[in-house]
Amino acid sequence: MYKVTKKKVHGLLHPEIVGDKHWDKIINIFIISLIILNVIAVMLETVSSLHEKYADFFHYFDVVSVIIFSIEYVLRVWSSNHEEKYKGSLKGRLRYMLSPGALVDLLAILPFYLHAIIGFDLRMLRILRLMRFFRLFRLTAYMKSAHMISNVFKKRINELALSLVLVIFLIIIASSAVYFAEHQHIENRAKFTSIPATIWWAVVTLTTTGYGDMYPMTYLGKAMAMVIMLTGVAFFALPAGIITAGFLEEFRMNRIKKTHRCPNCGEQLELDDNNHAHRTDP
Repeated sequence: MYKVTKKKVHGLLHPEIVGDKHWDKIINIFIISLIILNVIAVMLETVSSLHEKYADFFHYFDVVSVIIFSIEYVLRVWSSNHEEKYKGSLKGRLRYMLSPGALVDLLAILPFYLHAIIGFDLRMLRILRLMRFFRLFRLTAYMKSAHMISNVFKKRINELALSLVLVIFLIIIASSAVYFAEHQHIENRAKFTSIPATIWWAVVTLTTTGYGDMYPMTYLGKAMAMVIMLTGVAFFALPAGIITAGFLEEFRMNRIKKTHRCPNCGEQLELDDNNHAHRTDP
């Protein structure tokens, strides 16, 4: 009875593993709705007039939400050792508690208990309550769309890492060049005080944001800025192109998987990384 109950609870809270097709959807929709309402409540609390008028409502809504999230967290920890990788009454559950998903669940409720223990409200603790929003990514991790996004980043991690290195290299070069061109200028002397301080200008310029708080005034600085801006457009478009290509490849692979069947028996065939089909034995 104990193991059956644990399996049932684990299935309801982890539908991607051993889910119950009916009740797991109801529970997840309820939790997702509660998370969204919590995020909206945290945002509305920052409006002074609403906070003063509905302070009691916000407080009790937070209390009820934390109770529900706490029960869910305890049930997740309790049933976690149903999975093979978390086997073990104590060690398995501790291993689960240190997993990224469990840490997100804990951070969703931790600010409430910290506030209750410390005894006064801290702005930082209120900001941490927004961690509940990140639980949406955890609860929807089993969806096909989430898997697709995850696969794209996993397969393109090397290209994305290289583009990140190139962007960082460009930022450093741009900051160094403009700093030496501008730091002696009488009006820019107080703004371009060092290369690290000029990094802010480089990032704002290369991303085409342009706040206007720092800008070159010398002819050399302006000439460099023009080259940097044109180069930045190309460099910052590189990750977007890599991700787009990854999605197109993933869409193509999914279409092949749906249509690639054995001509003799009609069974679905699995594809390896080289798009070679292999029959899966039952």
